[in-house]
Amino acid sequence: MVTALSEAPADAFDPARCPRLVVKIGSSLLVDTGGAVRSGWLAGVVADIAERRAAGQQIVIVSSGAIALGARRLGLDKGGRASLEDAQAAAAVGQVALAGVWEQLLAAQGLTAAQVLLTLGDLEDRRRYLNVAATIARLLDLGAVPVLNENDTVATSEIRFGDNDRLAARAGQAAGASGVILLSDVDGLYTANPASDPTAQRLPMVKALTPEIIAMATGETRSGMGSGGMAAKLQAARMACAAGIALAICDGRVERPLTHFATAGGGTLFLPPRTAKGRKAWLAGRITVAGSLAVDAGAAAALKRGASLLAAGVTAVDGKFRRGDVVAILGPAGDVLGRGLAGYDADDARAIRGLRGEAQAAVLGYAPRAALVHADHLVML
Repeated sequence: MVTALSEAPADAFDPARCPRLVVKIGSSLLVDTGGAVRSGWLAGVVADIAERRAAGQQIVIVSSGAIALGARRLGLDKGGRASLEDAQAAAAVGQVALAGVWEQLLAAQGLTAAQVLLTLGDLEDRRRYLNVAATIARLLDLGAVPVLNENDTVATSEIRFGDNDRLAARAGQAAGASGVILLSDVDGLYTANPASDPTAQRLPMVKALTPEIIAMATGETRSGMGSGGMAAKLQAARMACAAGIALAICDGRVERPLTHFATAGGGTLFLPPRTAKGRKAWLAGRITVAGSLAVDAGAAAALKRGASLLAAGVTAVDGKFRRGDVVAILGPAGDVLGRGLAGYDADDARAIRGLRGEAQAAVLGYAPRAALVHADHLVML
């Protein structure tokens, strides 16, 4: 986890404090309105990365731009996003071009590029997640710079991240990173949309993603080329911070944006409230769940103190999950409190909800387990 800050928010991502960093670059920064790579600007980013590498920081890149590049080459309308089929075709063509750009620019700095294409399932399935983590770790140990992107050629609307902001947060967990920087076409989170409200103020630091903070975001993108927006970035911040990773949104429109962030400041830093490792970090970053367990106020308070979830505190069970599946834990108001591995199949969980231990055996026909979700397999968000 990042150590406590003493000066500017950018200090959290200094190589001495953040040995492994994920940098995400959006389509609107990497590709111009005509669908061509902004090679000069990108060369500056690579120069920043080379400097950080020389200072001892390992870098993982999450790069958008494949669909935008492919759409130009195929002559597709709406940046290749008119239909799922167009997006998949554009990604197939654009990913080749995008990999070539990164290989050339990194090689010019004496660095080796490694392409890693991921789907949602690669990071949601525990075994595949561990395989991705091992691959990234080995590439970094060998001195390569992994360049990650969602595999949009095979992803569908049901099985995809949908934006590289959340992919960057998830990749940060898999890579064991201490920080994630989202280079954006806005210079941080504002109290309102600065394009329409002149009184909007940038928040330099966020320590908790409260409902008031979430309400400041919109799902809009400036360029129309990307699929994110501030709402996606706040979701990424929640995922990263739940796993103990600091995340920053900073201005990518400037030359040498990483250097600019480090020297001139700006941006918004989201500080993690806790450190989560191993399985709990994986749980914190999950996007899909097999079902949910609603709990009463007493159980919610106990969970926040680090207790396991007992059946007596469960008020409702939703979904068709099996023992060991990931379930969301909902508070009395329907808000997501955390995620955990179910200790029972959904039918048995429904049968014993609200019951204390002595009453559960008669319903189940066997001795009940210690908890519906054990604290060792539960992470609070």
